[in-house]
Amino acid sequence: MPAMPSQEPGPRRPGASPGRGRPGARPDASMSLLTAAMDHSLDEGYAQAAARRRAAGRAGLPAGSRARLWLAAGLALAALVVTLGAAHARDAAPTVAREREELLERVEAGTDDLDRLQDDVDALRADVAARQRAALPDDHAARADLVALLAGATAVTGPGLELTVDDAEGTGQGAPGTPRDGGFGESGRVRDRDLQRIVNGLWQAGAEAISVNDQRLTALSAIRAAGDAVLVDNRPLVPPYTLRVVGGGEELAAAFAATPEGRYLQLLADDHGIDFTTEVGDELRLPAAPSLTIRSASPVGAAEPTTE
Repeated sequence: MPAMPSQEPGPRRPGASPGRGRPGARPDASMSLLTAAMDHSLDEGYAQAAARRRAAGRAGLPAGSRARLWLAAGLALAALVVTLGAAHARDAAPTVAREREELLERVEAGTDDLDRLQDDVDALRADVAARQRAALPDDHAARADLVALLAGATAVTGPGLELTVDDAEGTGQGAPGTPRDGGFGESGRVRDRDLQRIVNGLWQAGAEAISVNDQRLTALSAIRAAGDAVLVDNRPLVPPYTLRVVGGGEELAAAFAATPEGRYLQLLADDHGIDFTTEVGDELRLPAAPSLTIRSASPVGAAEPTTE
């Protein structure tokens, strides 16, 4: 077999790499540092920490993703609570309305029963007064009638005036406990202290008998407030407040307007919109006061007590 001709390597260029041009050599063989940085971009410390987490069973989402998931879960839970609360309120609304109606019915029924009982008391009181007058001598009977009239124990009829006081227009139901400055304020509502001043002014002007919304006033009457309600002898009243006064007509109206309380009422109307009207009448009838308390007193040196 003939021998193959040998191929001698030619002369190398100065500076040429011995391995360049070989079929098995990588082109980036001389850039091993850059190649390692690109192939292994994650620091070994991070890789080791990830390996430890996987070994401990804590491998999962990154911390930012877990926080977003917890936030979403919290929002979903809050939405669920609000939805359940709204559904419960919607279901309970008919029950609350029904209980309120039942309570109003009970209040109205109790008020009707109280009115009927008061009518019975008035009839019995009138019968007792008639029997007392029949049993007393004429002079004592006349004195007893005068005492009963002054005490408010009997109805009275005579000339006088009718004073109606109402809240300012559009006031509605104000918030309970609204502060008042000097007895009145910006609420435009008639308060218990306003009625007190007006009634005291009418007594000062010469009134002989006064009633507020058909509640006869006596020396023991009280005008108070319970929340936003005005009470006269513990009976709740609602505006407008009608004061019927026996004791004169035009003269009584003029005398009341000249009192400080009359000017106070005018100030309420001018500055706060409270409405009031005054009408003079010749035949005003005031009912007897309910639930009178009988008290007796004995003058010093008297043998028998006198009843007031």
